[in-house]
Amino acid sequence: MPYRSTVGEFKFLFDHVVGFDTVAGTDRFSEATPDLVAAILTEAGKMCEDALGPVQRNGDLHPAVLENGVVRTSPGFADAFKQVAEGGWVGIAGDPEYGGMGLPFSVTTAVNEMMSAACVSLQLLPLMSQGQIEALEHHASDEIKELYLPKLISGEWAGTMNLTEPQAGSDVGSLTTKAEPNGDGTYAITGQKIYISWGDNDFLDNVCHLVLARLPDSVPGTKGISLFIVPKRLPDAEGNAGVANSLKVVSLEHKMGLHGSPTCVMQYDGATGWLVGEPDKGMAAMFTMMNNARVGVAGQGIGTAEGAYQHALAYALERKQGTSLHGYSIAAHADVRRMLISMKADIFAARAIALSCAVAIDMQNATEDDDWRARAAFLTPIAKAFGTDTGIDVANIGIQVHGGMGFVEETGAAQFARDVRVTAIYEGTNGIQAMDLVARKMMDGGEAATKLIDEIEAHAEAARQVLPDLAEPVWQATETLREATEWLVAQGDMDDRFAGAVPYLRAFARVLGGHFHLMAAMADPEGPRTAVAQFYITRLLPEHAALLAHAQSGSGGLYALSLDDLAAA
Repeated sequence: MPYRSTVGEFKFLFDHVVGFDTVAGTDRFSEATPDLVAAILTEAGKMCEDALGPVQRNGDLHPAVLENGVVRTSPGFADAFKQVAEGGWVGIAGDPEYGGMGLPFSVTTAVNEMMSAACVSLQLLPLMSQGQIEALEHHASDEIKELYLPKLISGEWAGTMNLTEPQAGSDVGSLTTKAEPNGDGTYAITGQKIYISWGDNDFLDNVCHLVLARLPDSVPGTKGISLFIVPKRLPDAEGNAGVANSLKVVSLEHKMGLHGSPTCVMQYDGATGWLVGEPDKGMAAMFTMMNNARVGVAGQGIGTAEGAYQHALAYALERKQGTSLHGYSIAAHADVRRMLISMKADIFAARAIALSCAVAIDMQNATEDDDWRARAAFLTPIAKAFGTDTGIDVANIGIQVHGGMGFVEETGAAQFARDVRVTAIYEGTNGIQAMDLVARKMMDGGEAATKLIDEIEAHAEAARQVLPDLAEPVWQATETLREATEWLVAQGDMDDRFAGAVPYLRAFARVLGGHFHLMAAMADPEGPRTAVAQFYITRLLPEHAALLAHAQSGSGGLYALSLDDLAAA
């Protein structure tokens, strides 16, 4: 079915739920008025419907292939990306000095989610470029910025990030790619990188790779890693793509989904590169790219969930089966209705969490306030993990709504599930996100978590006067979350935290979801949003109790079985 943009949903969230007015109230983003943001979202929504939505199936049915060293992309992808680039959608948050719009990251987050809902395989291409743009803005020399940023922001060139190697996955410190000085300010980069999304294509002049590598005298581990920009084609004297660099795509990964997005194995054989940032400070520069990319990946999960929901809803409304007091389509059946409302309620919760995180990032950038910085850091792993888990869950439910037809590829329902599955793995697996949440993000003694918990409770307390039946469960759940947070912070053995990290993160997301649904109901007390909030708060929020019981069980039970016991028949 055709994708329908969710502009109205974003407007509602910006106006009533996530506090976008605080962003627009800063000097930096004062031009992001409601009218301007509405116009931007409307135009982006049209682009997603008209350009990206129609090529969604092409990526799955006609995957990217490697032919004689050239990556051939899916039919229609070149023209669709041309519309993305010409509309300025790559550089929404980019520096206006280099051609960007300079809009808040939260607007970028909304637009990226709509692009993901329309065609996540193609959306990966501008997402990779956006991350590189941000890394270069913060860490590159003026010369590199002046050469690369206008090309990346305009969509004339594209960007990637190269971290993973065959022997070095999440343990980036084990990488072995070398960077040898050439004596002229450039470096010869040699090594192999895997899982490089959109490592090449057949419709752009250049692809610029950010590559992590080691200088000859670097120390072992992550402290000895530097970052280099290594273009597919070396810029000539006029700054245009010139002769080919010494790099190539060795192969494309054979993947479960995202077939339209070429995931490359890249080989660098003394390729010419330029240092980005300081020597041995590559991880700091790369994390600038990765942190916001994690919010972008959350948007991919949520967007794919939206696409799967729209697809399932259309089928449920058309499919006639049996009879019901509520109609003749399967959408009238109680269990199908349960699935559809569950999808809708969780999409709203995940979307609100991601946008709230994006607002915190904007406020951090606009004010340099430490409280906003801490909030953005704390919400990032929750947004990434819950957003992508929601994408997987909703896509899976979408197949179930289709019944047997969901297992038939021609309906397209399975594509959403296959495409979204990797989002829980890349940019740091969701388990790593959870471990980060209970470890590094709680090095403040739980202060950032507690401030957020205090706000949720205060809002629920105020809401008791209007919607007591919804406010009370949210308040009680938040108090339970507070107690679990205090328990986690008190654990000296990190394994006791890590053992319950995933359920703790999901419980926190469940409570945040209840909070945002309550805010939506307060803004629309007589409307359908209150009915959706009622469903979420009474049927989904109670999961938090079991999750927090799991989170506080410690690590002992995990090691009661030896490795031999695990392997025993």
